[in-house]
Parts: sequence; C-alpha cells; structure tokens
Amino acid sequence: QVQLAESGGGSVQAGGSLRLFCAAPGYARRYCMAWFRQAPGKERERVAAISSGVVGDTYYADSVRGRFTISQDNAKNTLSLQMNSLKPEDTAMYYCAVQTGAKVPFCGGVNYWGQGTQVTVSS
Repeated sequence: QVQLAESGGGSVQAGGSLRLFCAAPGYARRYCMAWFRQAPGKERERVAAISSGVVGDTYYADSVRGRFTISQDNAKNTLSLQMNSLKPEDTAMYYCAVQTGAKVPFCGGVNYWGQGTQVTVSS
C-alpha cells in the first residue's frame, strides 16, 4: 500500500495563493503523479499531472492552466502544486494521486489516492 500524505490546504481570499504538498514513496516517480480535486456535488477532476522521470512533462486542465504549477522535488520525494490567482470556484478537496501510466497527458487510471486536503477560496 502506497502512503500519500498531502498538506498545505487552507482558506484564502480570491486572488490569493496556496501551495499544496504531497509526500510519496520514491518509486511512485516511475509513474505519472497528479492532483485531482472534488467540489461538493461535482465529479472528481484531474487538474494537473506530471510525467515520470527527472524532469517530467506536465498537463493542466483548462480551468487552471496559467494559474497552477505542478512540480516535483525528487530528492525529497515531494510533489507540489502552486496555486495562484485563486478563484472561489477552485474551492474543493484536493487529492494527490499516483497514476497507472507514465506519460502525460493521459497517464491511465489511478492506483493510489491520498486522503485529501481542503482548499477554500472566499470571494
């Protein structure tokens, strides 16, 4: 069982920034890693992903492209999501995930999920 531990969520006003972190085992980097989010009453959606490898290609959903940046620190086995210019519609539970494939944009399904961290953006 892979343990993924998210941190960094919280509450912020619109236009603000937050950075999410996900601690993962080193071998998770053989696969795409991604951030998903789920708002109340909505389906879970993938917002960003990064391919396996030392410097992975990235994928962003249209709704966050240009505002969010996914990155990895291989030395620390940490995945990050820098979220800028946050909007109330970004409010959701954010989940770190290890996918089944290795290359964006598709990356296959999801093998492992973190427990989630809440992000709340007020107007």
